[in-house]
Amino acid sequence: MIALYVVAAIAVFAALRAIIEKNTGRKLPYANVLNFAVAGSLVLLLDHPLSLVAAAAYFVGSTLEANAIASTYAGGVKR
Repeated sequence: MIALYVVAAIAVFAALRAIIEKNTGRKLPYANVLNFAVAGSLVLLLDHPLSLVAAAAYFVGSTLEANAIASTYAGGVKR
C-alpha cells in the first residue's frame, strides 16, 4: 500500500508543477510523469492478472500521444 501512496504523491507533485509551469516545453515532462503514475496506479489498485495488460496498453498509448504532442510542438517533420 505504501507504493500506491508514493505513486500518488509523485502524481500530485507532477500535476502541480504542470499547472504552475508557464513554459509549455517544460510542462511536457510533467505530463509524461502523470501518464507513468496512472499506469502504475492501475497495476497497484487492481488486483487482477489483466491489470498489467491494461496498464501496459495505457502506457503505450500515452507514450505515443506524448511523442505526437512533442513532435508537433517541435515543428513536426522537416522536409
